[in-house]
Amino acid sequence: MQPQPVATAHTVPLFETISVSKAFGVFKALVDISFSVSEGEFVSIVGPNGAGKTTLVNVVTGLLRPTAGEVRFLGRDIAGIGPVELARLGMSRAFQLVNIFPALTVRETLAVAIASRLRRLSNPFRSLKRDSVLQTDAERVAEVFGLRSKLDKVASTLSQGEKKLLDIASAFALNPTVILLDEPTSGVSTGDKHAIMEVLVAAAKAAGVRAIVQVEHDMDLVERYSHRIVALQAGSLLADMAPAAFFADPAMIAAVVGTRPRL
Repeated sequence: MQPQPVATAHTVPLFETISVSKAFGVFKALVDISFSVSEGEFVSIVGPNGAGKTTLVNVVTGLLRPTAGEVRFLGRDIAGIGPVELARLGMSRAFQLVNIFPALTVRETLAVAIASRLRRLSNPFRSLKRDSVLQTDAERVAEVFGLRSKLDKVASTLSQGEKKLLDIASAFALNPTVILLDEPTSGVSTGDKHAIMEVLVAAAKAAGVRAIVQVEHDMDLVERYSHRIVALQAGSLLADMAPAAFFADPAMIAAVVGTRPRL
């Protein structure tokens, strides 16, 4: 069953892009993209390879500054602010920390994110050994994601599904208002994909996350979990619509997936 967005009296979007464009030399990766995300929404960004999905997320999370336009989070211009400062404001992104720090344990990987949130960046691993706050918080996050029994396992030894959960858990450890996920279930089995998404949605609800945005190729997951679908094609906004309308349009599905729609 598709989750329902949370009812809210807020009218200001949590974040929005306003006529955002991004060029790399003469190549226009994004052209005049405007969309917003509001309280309680799960928004999926979809499109064929090269559509501009990752560039859009990189602009939204401050890794890239737009060539033109605005990116606003909680009413504040965040263009080019960078992911560390943005996380402190309340928007975090899963960065596949397992791939960056494969020799760390689950506990240590979570500690990196928690220490960042608490601004204890000088030596988070030394702090972890003697800091009950870091220990307790790492255990709390691991429990939510079903990783408590793996706390002292080296991240590289985890299954692919567990690695994905750890990546997402690291973003949740930042206590975000909004979380952005770039293909959170890529590389795992179909059965594991749904298990990961169920844990993710439950964890977001428990943690008070106010909105989730994901880049995703798997149309089954997009259809099941999204409240809205933002479709890109060749760097332009192709559609911004509810899943029922999107999946009722065979031409739209064919344009996004690049294949014939499901019958």
